[in-house]
Amino acid sequence: MAMAGLYRRVLPSPPAVDFASLEGKKLFLEAIQKGTMENFYRLISYFQTQSEPAYCGLASLSMVLNALAIDPGRKWKGPWRWFDESMLDCCESLETVKSKGISFGKLVSLAHCAGAKVEAFRTNHSNIDEFRKYVMRCSSSDDCHVISSYDRSVLKQTGTGHFSPVGGYHAEKDMALILDVARFKYPPHWVPLNILWDAMSNVDESTGQRRGFMLISRPHREPGQLYTLSCKHESWVGVAKYLMDDVPLLLKSEDVKDIQEVLSVVFMSLPSNFEDFIKWIAEVRRREDIGQTLSMEEKARLAVKEEVLKQVQETGLYKHVSELLLSSKNSCCRNLTSGCEEDLPNIAASVCCHGAQILSGNSASPLVYCCQEACVKCLKANGDKPVTVVCGTVVNGGSEEKVDMLVPSSQMNSSCCCAGSINHIGLHPASNDVLTALLLALPQKTWSGIKDVKLLKEIYSLVSTASLPTLLQEEVLHLRRQLHLLKRCQENRIEEDLGEPLS
Repeated sequence: MAMAGLYRRVLPSPPAVDFASLEGKKLFLEAIQKGTMENFYRLISYFQTQSEPAYCGLASLSMVLNALAIDPGRKWKGPWRWFDESMLDCCESLETVKSKGISFGKLVSLAHCAGAKVEAFRTNHSNIDEFRKYVMRCSSSDDCHVISSYDRSVLKQTGTGHFSPVGGYHAEKDMALILDVARFKYPPHWVPLNILWDAMSNVDESTGQRRGFMLISRPHREPGQLYTLSCKHESWVGVAKYLMDDVPLLLKSEDVKDIQEVLSVVFMSLPSNFEDFIKWIAEVRRREDIGQTLSMEEKARLAVKEEVLKQVQETGLYKHVSELLLSSKNSCCRNLTSGCEEDLPNIAASVCCHGAQILSGNSASPLVYCCQEACVKCLKANGDKPVTVVCGTVVNGGSEEKVDMLVPSSQMNSSCCCAGSINHIGLHPASNDVLTALLLALPQKTWSGIKDVKLLKEIYSLVSTASLPTLLQEEVLHLRRQLHLLKRCQENRIEEDLGEPLS
C-alpha cells in the first residue's frame, strides 16, 4: 500500500508572490531593468535544496559561499573542493543541526570559520531602513549576499524559524525575492520587505534573541592554507580553555627566567589530545580518479603549503620549541615528539583514514576507518622537485577506498621510502611546527603576565605577527580568529557577539 506523504505546500499569497507566476515574472523583469537583480545570477547558479528538513541554515550558507567563489581549501568529494552542508560543522555537530536546526549566532560563526567576511545584525540592533539599504546594495552587485533569518508564521507559511538568501529586490513595490532553500516545500517567492522585517523581528525561543540578517562577502584575506582549528573532537573545549584562560594565569603565577622556562610552563599542562584540536589541511584524492599524475593546481597549492611550513621553521620561536622538544631533561614534554621521532607507519595510517573520512563526506570519527596498508613515497615528474604522497587502502564496513594525500614536507633526501623507514622524509606537521603555529596564534595578552621586563620584550619579539612573512602572517591571524570564535562558543557568547573575531 502506498504511504501518504507531503508533496509541497500551497504558497500563501498574499503576502507572498510566487516567482514563477505572471505577477512574479513581471516583478522580476521590472527589477532587472532597475538593476536590482545583479546578485540573482550568481545565487541561482548555485541554488540548492537543503538535504535535511533542519538544514536551511547550512544550505543557505553553502549556497552563498559557492556563489562568492570562496575556496574551502579542502576537498568535498573526489578531487573537488566545494562547500557542502556536510562541511559546515564547526561549533555545532551535524547531528545536532539535523535534529534541532542552527541558531543565528552559530550560523554567523560558521560563515566566519569558512573564511567569509560577515556583517550580522539582529533586528533590535538595526532598523528597517538600514535593512532596505543593505538589500538594495547587495541586489545591485554580485559581490555580497544577504541571508535572512525569519519566522515563517509571519508570512502565513507553515513552520517557524527558517533561513534563506535574498535573491533580489523590487524598489518600487518594496519587495524582496526569497530564494527558499526548502524547495520541496515552497518555491522562490517575493515578499513585502516590511513583512519580512516583521518576520525577522520575532524572538527565537531556543536562544531568547531576535532573529536578523547577515551580509556575506569575500574576505580581504584568504583563510589558512596549512593549519586549521577543529572543534569536531570533544577535547576542543578543554584545549581552548587551557590556551585562552589557563596559560595567561600560569605565566602570571610562575617566576620564569628565560624562553625555555616560558615554553615549559605552557607545555606542562597542555592536554595530551591537543593534536585533535589543531589540524593540517592537505590535498586529498581518490587514486582511481587521478592516478599518479599531479595537476598544476595541486602542485601550486602544495607549494604554498610547503612555503608556509618553511616560514614556520624559519621563525625564532620554532628554534626554541624544537630545542625544548629535543631536550631529554624536559619531562613535562615527554608526550610531545619532534618530527624525526614520530612513528611514520602510524602517521601514514591516520592520514589515510582522515583522507577517506573527508572524501566520504562523513562527519564520524576517523576511528571507524581501518587502514589495511599505508605507504609514504615520493613522486617526481618533468624535472619537478619530489612530492610526498601518503598512499593507503582504507576499509570502512564493507567498502574499500584507495586514498592519496599530498603532504607538505621537509625533504632531507630525494629517496623514496615505504612504511618501515623514517630516515629520508620528515613528514609534517610534526609537533614542533604545529606547536609553533599554535603559540604564534595566541593573543598578545597571553604573555603580559611575565614579570621579567626583558624576557617579556623578548617573547613579544618572537610572537609578533608584524614581523612575519605575509603567508605565515595570514595563517597565524586565521588561527587567531578561529581561537576567538571557539572561545565565544566555549563561553556561550556566540549569540551575543556577532562581530568579526579580533586578529
